[in-house]
Amino acid sequence: MDKAVQDYYPDHFSHCYGCGRLNEHGLQIKSFWDGDEAVATFNPRPYHTAIPGYVYGGLIASLIDCHCIGTAAAAAYRAQGRGLGTEPALRFLTASLRVDYLRPTPLGVPLEIRAREKETKGRKIVVEATLSAKGEVCARGEVVAVQVPDRLETEVLSRGSKGKGKEEKNGAETE
Repeated sequence: MDKAVQDYYPDHFSHCYGCGRLNEHGLQIKSFWDGDEAVATFNPRPYHTAIPGYVYGGLIASLIDCHCIGTAAAAAYRAQGRGLGTEPALRFLTASLRVDYLRPTPLGVPLEIRAREKETKGRKIVVEATLSAKGEVCARGEVVAVQVPDRLETEVLSRGSKGKGKEEKNGAETE
């Protein structure tokens, strides 16, 4: 796969801080199939610090969350025998996120996130993941991903470009 799972998301669902390709300030996580798992690599920046030399736990949770959501979408396409990005789009949201921090995660090295589908029931997919640094698992996570309801997608589409072009500065919207 040349393109990441997230690169197939429709534009109206590509603004997520963690994985949205259209969010220039976001993490822009990229997930790729590797056998029965999806894998992503992320290089934390010095400002992702918890304590000197170690990654902030909130970043770890975000990486696991967004990678698992991408894995759920890819697994749903695969289960339906469809190519990524085919219509109708299959997009998921987080219903539940659990992260177990096993050891401090070092800064300055690439982090590898691996995820696999654990269970599927209707519109719900449970995905489990590990986050590793230098070959050591530093965190484990599980996400319950729920397919975006049609009504929510319709709502997002009806908003169109409302809100685009505005930035927030010190809590106040500016053009």
